[in-house]
Amino acid sequence: MGVFDTSDDVGARLSAVDYLAGKATATTVFLADRLGKPLLIEGPAGVGKTGLAQAVAAATGAELIRLQCYEGLDEARALYEWNYATQLLRIQAGQDADWQRTRADIFTPEFLLERPLLAAIRREGPTVLLIDEVDKADLEFEALLLEVLSDFQITVPELGTVRARHRPFVVLTSNAARELSEALKRRCLYLHMDYPTPERERDIVLTHVPALGERLAGQLTEVVAALRNLELTKAPSIAETVDWARALLALGIDDLNDPALEATFGVVLKHPGDHERALAGLELRGPEAP
Repeated sequence: MGVFDTSDDVGARLSAVDYLAGKATATTVFLADRLGKPLLIEGPAGVGKTGLAQAVAAATGAELIRLQCYEGLDEARALYEWNYATQLLRIQAGQDADWQRTRADIFTPEFLLERPLLAAIRREGPTVLLIDEVDKADLEFEALLLEVLSDFQITVPELGTVRARHRPFVVLTSNAARELSEALKRRCLYLHMDYPTPERERDIVLTHVPALGERLAGQLTEVVAALRNLELTKAPSIAETVDWARALLALGIDDLNDPALEATFGVVLKHPGDHERALAGLELRGPEAP
């Protein structure tokens, strides 16, 4: 039995922590929880994939453990490693003892440095394990994940096998920078997330910045949707849209006209070329035009 009663319960509890989930998202989260399956979320950067894992943790009172993936990520950073400096001190302190006794003393849990995967497996309370941007890691790391996610156990040769007493809710995110292996996908439920419609994003903005007002929030999300249709180096994320709304509120702007756009583009456009493309694509005059 999972922590959510129905998909509607998922939607309501996520909404209570300011995450507006669509029907497909709520249903997939419910099934991942009920079936005990990892959830693989794929989509562009900035659509709320990481935020969903954080919201599930907040909605269920679970601890969030995050593993940020990158090229070259290995077992020592993902699973565990031994505290070699402390082990060396223990060896030096017991120089008169025979090796077998010393070895038994230094390969004990007190010398073990937990990394995110082992920490999530060993936790006894509710846990959300977020494996973020798994597409940035190497194929060798995927093989390691397959072993962990198949049986939710990790073998430490010196200590034995550690099995999960309380299976974590696992979320893997991918920006689709590379194709993930079919073996990994088979072990997961799959959810594709894309940027929301302007109307949906307006509701998200008003959830976080209710003082902005519906008219200005509507103007803002229409502009953001237009920006995402341009060939930008980095399209605005949902979080940046919310930041933009807060910036407009802080500046006392009540109409998103050309001067207001030009003055606040820096909140969502982080590349000089994107600023120029936005001016041209939205047919704005630009600060230096006559």
